[in-house]
Amino acid sequence: MRAGKVKKKPRRGSETEESLCCCEYINQNGERSHLAACLCDCEAVDEACDRWISRKSFQPEVWARALETASDRLRVPWIRGARRIDVSIIPPLVVLPAALHIAALHVLLAVVTLTSLPLFVIWYYHLTHRRKGKTLLFLSLALFSLGYMYYNFVQELFIKGDIGWAHFTSITCGLLLTLLTLIKVKQDPGHLLNHAKNSGLKSVGGCESPNGIQTLRDANRFPQPERESLVAETNWCKICQLVRPPRSGHCMICGSCIRRLDHHCVWINNCIGSSNHRFFILLLLFFLFTSIYGITMTLNTLCRGRNALAALFYCPGVYQEYSTAFNYTCVWYCAIVTAGMGYILLIQLINISYNVTEREVRIALRNKTARRRFCGLVVDTGLYNKGFFHNWQHFLQMDSCATADELAAIV
Repeated sequence: MRAGKVKKKPRRGSETEESLCCCEYINQNGERSHLAACLCDCEAVDEACDRWISRKSFQPEVWARALETASDRLRVPWIRGARRIDVSIIPPLVVLPAALHIAALHVLLAVVTLTSLPLFVIWYYHLTHRRKGKTLLFLSLALFSLGYMYYNFVQELFIKGDIGWAHFTSITCGLLLTLLTLIKVKQDPGHLLNHAKNSGLKSVGGCESPNGIQTLRDANRFPQPERESLVAETNWCKICQLVRPPRSGHCMICGSCIRRLDHHCVWINNCIGSSNHRFFILLLLFFLFTSIYGITMTLNTLCRGRNALAALFYCPGVYQEYSTAFNYTCVWYCAIVTAGMGYILLIQLINISYNVTEREVRIALRNKTARRRFCGLVVDTGLYNKGFFHNWQHFLQMDSCATADELAAIV
């Protein structure tokens, strides 16, 4: 039953926040609501339930809208308005430990479980990617996996005396470096701000000035062929109302333009641009080092006298005790994640060597203007490739500190 209430549009600014009590909030439609009315006006949930009861085709979009409505209303009372609890952070905290413990019961259960987990992650990625929506599930899964695997490593190996302080220190330092690099990657990837809107300047032709790129003099700062691609008609962003510099792009998930946009990484819930791309490579390197080192130490403890690579596929007697079976299952889970991150790092290193971004690769493949090599593993657009050493020099010396004010000061 629908509640007979008059919907009021909230006032903007701090006045709106101060007027909210601890149980009130602004919902996804921009309307003022109350926690007591969380079960009212649930059209998305009603539609999902009707389809389920009538056994109609259950489209993913219907399920996604119902989850979005439910997550928007899952809040806790807080000062100056109820705070939203992102439900996407909860499933990894429950599913991952349960799945690993079930997989440790038998080798067949391990095969089924460890195969289902990547398939579920891929399905959820396509579901959220199609709707261009943000989710914290992947970041929650990544952080919880790091913490949970480190806890098991300390609990099952270090405390029992199977490894020494040197190995423990190496794993701990690798984990800390990974987390510190993750913090750097989570910072500003290179957001483009509409400088003219903030300063009142206008560019030639009446268009608002973006990041100081107003005249041909600004465009001449970029080398060929980037200067040739600085055309207002093709680089003008209708959403952000600015002219994007060469190789920049608009992220539909973040809702802003990013300087030298590479891609939106769901694992860190942030874009990869000119300001954090190098830290992203460091993040992958630190993670791979820590993961491979931990896997090797664990396999050497579980399967003594055997090569770590051979023990990964065959370790006799490992399922005789539940504790060793659980550790072996965690090793396989880490190996699957490490293989995925290794593939991402490989693609990143290839793209850097050819001076292309993931966004440029997708556009070139869609327009059929790219040259594919090695079964599509290497994609060369031919626009910015200046040779292996020059490409890496360009990446390592990439201007990650250019801001709107700095560019505007050149004029």
